[in-house]
Amino acid sequence: MPGRGAEGMRITRRASLALPFLATPALGQNYPSRPIRAVVPFPAGGGVDTFARAIAPALTAALGQPVVVENIGGASSRIGTQVVTRAAPDGLTILITNDTLAAVDALPVAGTPALVPGLAPVLLGATAPQMLITHPRSGIRSAADYTARIKGRGAVHVGVPGLGSSQHFASELLGQALGGRPEHVPYRGGGPLMLDLIAGTIDAGMVTLGAGIDQVREGRLVALGVTGAARSPAAPDTPAFAEAAAPGFAIETWMGILAPAGTPAPILAALHAAAVAAIREAGVVRRLDSLGFAIPAIGPEPFGALLRDTVARFADVAGAVGIRTGDA
Repeated sequence: MPGRGAEGMRITRRASLALPFLATPALGQNYPSRPIRAVVPFPAGGGVDTFARAIAPALTAALGQPVVVENIGGASSRIGTQVVTRAAPDGLTILITNDTLAAVDALPVAGTPALVPGLAPVLLGATAPQMLITHPRSGIRSAADYTARIKGRGAVHVGVPGLGSSQHFASELLGQALGGRPEHVPYRGGGPLMLDLIAGTIDAGMVTLGAGIDQVREGRLVALGVTGAARSPAAPDTPAFAEAAAPGFAIETWMGILAPAGTPAPILAALHAAAVAAIREAGVVRRLDSLGFAIPAIGPEPFGALLRDTVARFADVAGAVGIRTGDA
């Protein structure tokens, strides 16, 4: 099971070379006519928020209107995502999120419509490994220590940015590969989780590499491993779990931009072109590289296919480990 998911969720940098630069289609003087609301369905301080704020200034320049990032967290990203699915399809409200979007649709809530059909993919902008991190006082100093702890009798509490989040699925898959399972503690996003990690009040946390790398570099937190197939250039001293404890294990998260379903094709094309220009701006590339993000810049159709495939794969994981709708 982990191998299947790992291969299906890895995206290489080579994909970034396959998409030519697109000029923004002419839409007259009407779009965008006013500032654009970019909803991040997580609290400030997590990986998606970091990504969104890295690209927002360049996206503003490309569109000629302010792109205002708004954090609307809760329910493993459902609340903020629903705000976008219910917004007018005029290109003035967009969603910047990660594969937790697929995770929540893999765990449907009775009486609540699926989220993915209410959205139109614009751009899959970045990919990154997850990072398992802990406080220096935790006593867990390596992947081997963590493996021994989750196989032992005492519970290991691992924080995730919401039960049913992509980090939760990554941690479940890692536990399968290591032969143990931690106790998962849900937070309302990566930001609140990081605060508890820095305070040393939880054993460990699974976060996107970009959300934790600065704290690791400054020595406030300890990185136990990354979930990519190999070490990240942004964290060369941190081993991949594939080399340290779980041969063949790999899973990465992705982040992208979506609009409400029904947004007119010319507006989607304009958003896509502006997003490509923004994510390839030199300052953005440097910032995302420093945070461990790869930049595939995958377009709407392949992004949509990946999104649907990820929903199916996460549903398989949920069935295998017994994650229930009520948990998320």
